[in-house]
Amino acid sequence: MPSRIRMRRTAPALLCAGLLLTAGCARDVSGGARATRTGAAAGPVLQPASDPGTAPFTASTAGGPALPPHAARTGAPRSPSASGQALKRTGSTPGLYAGTRAVPSCDVEAQIRMLAVDPAREEAFAHTVSVARDQVGGFLRGLTPVLLRADTLVTGHGLRDGSVTTYQSVLQAGTAVMVDARGLPRVRCVCGNPLDPPTGRGDAAAGTGKRWEGFDPARTVVVEPAARPVTELVIADLAHHSWIARPAGDEGTGDRVPAKPPPYTPDTDITGPLPDVTPPGTERPEKSAEPTPSRSPEECPTPDVPAPETPTPPGQPAAARGVPARAPGETSCPTPTGEPTDEPSGEPSIPERTPASDEPPTSIRLPRGTDDGPAVRW
Repeated sequence: MPSRIRMRRTAPALLCAGLLLTAGCARDVSGGARATRTGAAAGPVLQPASDPGTAPFTASTAGGPALPPHAARTGAPRSPSASGQALKRTGSTPGLYAGTRAVPSCDVEAQIRMLAVDPAREEAFAHTVSVARDQVGGFLRGLTPVLLRADTLVTGHGLRDGSVTTYQSVLQAGTAVMVDARGLPRVRCVCGNPLDPPTGRGDAAAGTGKRWEGFDPARTVVVEPAARPVTELVIADLAHHSWIARPAGDEGTGDRVPAKPPPYTPDTDITGPLPDVTPPGTERPEKSAEPTPSRSPEECPTPDVPAPETPTPPGQPAAARGVPARAPGETSCPTPTGEPTDEPSGEPSIPERTPASDEPPTSIRLPRGTDDGPAVRW
């Protein structure tokens, strides 16, 4: 029978374990870092563009010119009564992201090096983005560094005391991120934290933390994946008021002018109404019009001659209904009347002549009445 002392020691231990499981702390079964999820009831955390947060994966790799002040939105503020639900924008929307020509917003290679020197940290990162540890470098090199042009709702993942934390977050416009081939933000460069699409209702109005100037829950954006991977992103160079076509996975060395600029200016409010635009890098080549086949001579209607039951090959004697055999190349289509033919006729055509008359050609017969004498000729 167990002693009372052992029972007194066991009970608190069991209670502590139950509390830990209830809080959501458990070691990853794959051998990676522990995963910790924050309560779903808490609102999203408001994170300014330069704030790395309390659980960064790495030091900052963000660089390049910052977004000009108030460049994210140019329209009037939304009504306070507007719903706090975030707007939805496809990741391939032109102007959803910004940047400077030939200047990366993040140092991808520095991010790779900082993860590689810490195997446990790199393993935690790999597990969070669902790739093998030896594929982390390739995963990061396949992303495109850009700047957010609107406050954006995401799911963030941090690293604290060897545990991966998961939380809802609103990233301020101007935040440097790396996006994938479908336009989804996947890494926040100021802290190296992996990103995913948000979960839940996406109510930015319930955000916790200090609000920055210009924050408007009705203008917060949720980025949805493009229908298929794109080969380039059209981003806005707000400093030079121009468009940039940046190849997917490129840090700016391949920047160029878009072949087909969007039908709105680079400073257009990305949270306002936008015209329908074909996503860049997703155009499919138009199918060439197939020539209409000419109608075969056998399809020509032949009046007064019934068609045979089965087609007769040219040059073969007809087998049914007394249809005469045709020579090779001969068709049953009648030659349209009134048009010349290539073969000369056997007899020359003779013009029609008027009936002969006894009267000279210059004579004129005058009408006469009943009392008139014989007709007079002039």
